[in-house]
Amino acid sequence: MESRYGWVIVVAGALITCLAMGAIFALPVYLQPIAEETGWTRAGISMAMTLGFVMMGVAGFLWGTLSDRIGPRPVVLMATVLLGGGLILASRTTSLLVFQIAYGGIAMASVGAFFAPITAATVGWFEKNRSLAVSLVSIGGGVAPMVMTPLATVLIGAYGWRSAMLMIAIGVAVALFPLAFLIRRPPAVATTAPAAGMAGAPAQPASAWSALRTPQFIVLAVTFFLCCAAHSGPIFHTVSYAEICGASALAAASIYSVEGVAGLFGRLIFGVLADRIGVKRVIVAGLLLQAVGIYSYIFVSGLGDFYLRALVLGMAYGGVMPLYAILAREYFSQSVMGTVLGAAMMLSSIGMAFGPVGGGWLFDTFGTYHWLYIASAAIGLMAAFMALAFPKPGRHDAQPTALQPA
Repeated sequence: MESRYGWVIVVAGALITCLAMGAIFALPVYLQPIAEETGWTRAGISMAMTLGFVMMGVAGFLWGTLSDRIGPRPVVLMATVLLGGGLILASRTTSLLVFQIAYGGIAMASVGAFFAPITAATVGWFEKNRSLAVSLVSIGGGVAPMVMTPLATVLIGAYGWRSAMLMIAIGVAVALFPLAFLIRRPPAVATTAPAAGMAGAPAQPASAWSALRTPQFIVLAVTFFLCCAAHSGPIFHTVSYAEICGASALAAASIYSVEGVAGLFGRLIFGVLADRIGVKRVIVAGLLLQAVGIYSYIFVSGLGDFYLRALVLGMAYGGVMPLYAILAREYFSQSVMGTVLGAAMMLSSIGMAFGPVGGGWLFDTFGTYHWLYIASAAIGLMAAFMALAFPKPGRHDAQPTALQPA
């Protein structure tokens, strides 16, 4: 019965992340109409997203820690209020500063609650098919741009950006509230002895703060950081690179769609493989594939080459990203999973922030994007080598928490 309800968590989690991520990451389609109506600079409007990435990382850690204490459901409900309230305020304001705070500070702060707490709850509901379950939840975030961005575009064309953002804010909040009530804390698991052959496995710390000081977490966090630092620059700058190589703006932008579709398949394929052959092996292989795919961009000669590499890169990073949560669950007890995943998410967000800035600096300095892909591939190799340092995980849990499921 508990295992069956885990699939309810998967469906609800995928829908929640699709709606929430789609609503918040649709800012690029609002950019031009906002600038035209308000006279705000594009840099000023985009600053909301830059601030948002910082807030998303910091808030993700706080949301994850809070979910360990009170459960994932109230956390998702509180984040829903912030998401809707932030977008509503952003759609009504006539001040750029207020817009940046409302969109990048308030609304984006909610995003962390739709990753760490839900993912932590999902891994706790599964023993078998755990990798597949988390990968399916993450598909919501992958589908989001394909669903919400076109909807926002249509609404902007029909009603203007303010009404479009307002309607999406209200609609998403109304949809998220009943879905949030489907998210439950996983059932408590009693302590079991380590599996055979695990005598030398590292003990799982029961304290959240002690977990963040373990070698297991350090290796996990550094690998996650390097993984995101490796692919964020290529993701951000590939459209510009394609245009420099002669592709039209529309064709260059379609590369993102190819990466997105490939990422969906990557999540499914990597999730199934991780359940069958082990999550560590799949992460290492995926990181190596990511590094090779990034490096191969320096050899492109046409749009077809960009699409082929987008398939490889999208499948690699899309498939690997959900698996860090699976590996974390093998190292740490369920009672600290929210804190562990929130802290890892915070560091991965910092890694994501380096790529676009670093790629721009390399292009401005050398006049070519080749050094971006070479440097990113090198960072990707560092991530793969760091992943090799993952110790053999234990297979036992801490004593069940006294808190009631939520």
